[in-house]
Parts: sequence; C-alpha cells; structure tokens
Amino acid sequence: MQAALQLIHQRRSIRKFTDQPVAKEHIQAMLEAAMAAPSAHNRQHWHFIVVQERETLDRLSDVHRYAKMLKQATLCIAVCGDATHTFWQQDCAAATQNILLAATGLGLGSVWLGIYPNPEPVQAVRDLLQVPASHTPFCLIALGHPAEEKGPAQRFDPAKVHYEKW
Repeated sequence: MQAALQLIHQRRSIRKFTDQPVAKEHIQAMLEAAMAAPSAHNRQHWHFIVVQERETLDRLSDVHRYAKMLKQATLCIAVCGDATHTFWQQDCAAATQNILLAATGLGLGSVWLGIYPNPEPVQAVRDLLQVPASHTPFCLIALGHPAEEKGPAQRFDPAKVHYEKW
C-alpha cells in the first residue's frame, strides 16, 4: 500500500497522552501541513492558535465537555476560520485533516474536537483564546505523544457507495 494510504488508515483518535512535550519542529511541520490543505479559491481563511500552557489546556478541557483529554495533552491547536467568507468550514476541515495526518506521520497522537456550529463552546473558546469577532473557532485538536496504541481501522462500507446515481 502506498505510504499516503497507509497513513490515512493508520490515523486514529488518541485520547491518552504522555507528559512529553511536542518538539517545536513537529509543531511547525503540522502547521505547514495545515496550510498546504486545499481552500476555496486558495483564500486560506484560517488561523491557528497553538496552546501549550498547562493552565490554558486545563481551562479548554473545562469549557468543552468532550475535551477532558486536554488535561493530559501537552499541545492543542485551535483551528479558526474567517466566517465572513463562504466555504470557511470546508477550508478549516481540510486543514484539520492535514494536521491529524501529519501528527500520525510524526508518531504523535491526536483527536479532533468539534466546536462549530455549537454556540456555547464556540463562545467559550472565543473568550478563552481571545478569538476576534471576525473569526470563529472551528475545532480543537488535542495532540501529544500517545500513551495508548490503536491499530488501523477498516471502515469501508460498500453499502454507502453509489455509482452514477443513488
């Protein structure tokens, strides 16, 4: 199997992390991967907030009910989009997937924590991370060195594939 396909199948949601920090060069590599994602009209209406301070990670875990793993994670990347532009959600989703794949390729664990379109976590994250009103928090990505191991997932379902018409 080609390396890219193998990486896609290897990527799993990791929710348990060691306390080892993520290297700066790995953070840079993930951000570069994010910005290599496709975007509508190549407008790249995304911004990324890198969170490493323990207090902020803990507070993020408190304002998002599914983000308890941030109490263990040593890194979080908040993906935000310019909501005044069409297709910002798709652009942010593509960037998020690239971060997840890059993390896997670097031997890191990650999990995508959706925020948008739920108004309460959107506002809570906006307030905590001081996101300007012109942008909307799309998701959080918990990252770190994995303290759990999961094998590749096989999720292909031929019943969900249609050719030419439904």
